[in-house]
Order: sequence, then C-alpha cells, then structure tokens
Amino acid sequence: MMNLTHWRLIVAVADTGTMSQGAERVGMTQSAASQAIAQLEKTLGATLFTRLRREVILTAFGESVVEHARAMLTSLNAIRALADERQGIGSGRLRLGSFPSILSRWLPTLLSTFRQRHPGIEIVLLEGSDEEVESWLADRTIDLGVVLNPTPDRHPLILGRDAWVALIPTSHRLARRASAQGVELTELVTQPYIHASGGCHINGHSLAEARGLTFRDIRVTVRDWASACALVREDMGIAIVPESVLPEDRKGLCVQPLRPRVERCFGLVAAAPVESAPCLHTFWQHVENAKTSRGPRVRKS
Repeated sequence: MMNLTHWRLIVAVADTGTMSQGAERVGMTQSAASQAIAQLEKTLGATLFTRLRREVILTAFGESVVEHARAMLTSLNAIRALADERQGIGSGRLRLGSFPSILSRWLPTLLSTFRQRHPGIEIVLLEGSDEEVESWLADRTIDLGVVLNPTPDRHPLILGRDAWVALIPTSHRLARRASAQGVELTELVTQPYIHASGGCHINGHSLAEARGLTFRDIRVTVRDWASACALVREDMGIAIVPESVLPEDRKGLCVQPLRPRVERCFGLVAAAPVESAPCLHTFWQHVENAKTSRGPRVRKS
C-alpha cells in the first residue's frame, strides 16, 4: 500500500543520495526505509534506485516518479496552507532556541515534518548554550526553548531523557569491567579527564561537583561531544557524556554506565502561554503528536 510517507521518503532519499539520511529526514530507521522502498518498487513493478556502496542513484523510471511525487507534495502543502489559513493559523514565525546536541540530533525530523504540514509557518532557529537559551526565554527573544531538567511549574513538553555514561578507551583497565557493574564517579575523578560541556552547564564536571568531587587531571577542555569522543578514542583520557550523543562507530571506545545512574531530561518551554498564539499552539500540538506516535528517541549504550 502506498501512502504519503512513501512519497516523502523517495523524495528525501533522492535529495540526500543516501538511504540513511533520507530515512532520518522523514523520521524512519534505515531498515524501515529500505523495506518501504522495496515494497513501493514491488507495487510499481519497477526499480526506483540503483544501490551503490555509499549512495543510491535514481533510475530513469525513478526520476520520473520523483518528479511527480514532488508535484504531489507541493500541492498537498498548498492545501495544508489553505486549511491553516481557514483555521486562523495562516502564516507566522516562531523563534526556537536550543543547545547544540539537541538541535542537531533531536529536532531536525520534528522541524521537517512540521514544515511539510504547515508550510506557512517559519521556524527560526537560534543555537546557544543552555544558559543563553534561558536568558532568551526570560527576555522573550525566543518563543520556545529547549531546557535541561525543566521543573514542572514551567509546564514543559519533555522531548526525551538519557543517562550519563563514562566513555573510556578500550586499553584502560576500567574497560575490562563488566558493563553491568558500571563505574562510580569516585573512580573517575582520579583519571586523566576530557572535559566536554556540550554547551551546557550540566556536564560531567558539574555532576562531580554535586557529589563534592573534583577531577584532578583535566587534560583537555572542549565544547563539542564529538571532539571528546575522538580524544577518548586516541587514549587522551576518559570523558562523561550523555548516552544519546555516543557515536555509531565505537571502535576503540568502551561505554560504562555511571553507578548510581544519573539521568538528564530536556524539554520545550514556552516564553508565553502556549494558547496565546496560534502558531505556537500548532507547533506544540505537532510535537505532542510526534511524541505519542514515535515515543522517546534515546540510544542505549
């Protein structure tokens, strides 16, 4: 059976040139996307893509199909814009602030599907530290912000949760320990440490301070989680990172859970009541519906 997701998927794969990036753009796993395209090709009775080692290329038939799919989706967006206008939503602009890891890993699919459903509403993204996001919310520079560990009185819409984990070179003695045992912060603060913040004031360093501990040998300080992972891989030290930012390729890396378990959560907070603006209310409902249909996205270590 063919549906809108199939058509959005083949356009996304055609645009990105890879199955994985196309799948991510429409909020699917790579295996689910491959199955969906195989099903569509079977229904159509012809191949849409030629699969190469690192990319996919449209066949001549696929090019014609994608051209029609684009036209269909453009018409659908026009119909949605008419419906939004009739419901009083029409066009508008929302300003959304977030710290880097959430902006790059959690929001792209939500924003892509929102633009497809409500093309008249523009989303303006601002990237900053979590403290900058809080400041922007306070002075209403932004309409929505992604906040770490928001309190219930702020009526947040929780996007996800993940645990803090220790990232250790595979040559390290702690890497030989069973993951079920985990590691304690008291064991880590004596090790060469790669301090990464991810643009947030809550990080491995602050977790240790909350326990009255201090890292004694900070070798490097970086902001980006990926940089910390790369330095650990090079045996420069250990790092503490959220499990959702762990790289797919973990060669040379060992992941150990912290004991006791420490989690962080992150959610949307509005600068003004959600019902105060049609655009804001529409986006909030979109995120709520996406959470209900897909559940939280957290990569397990």
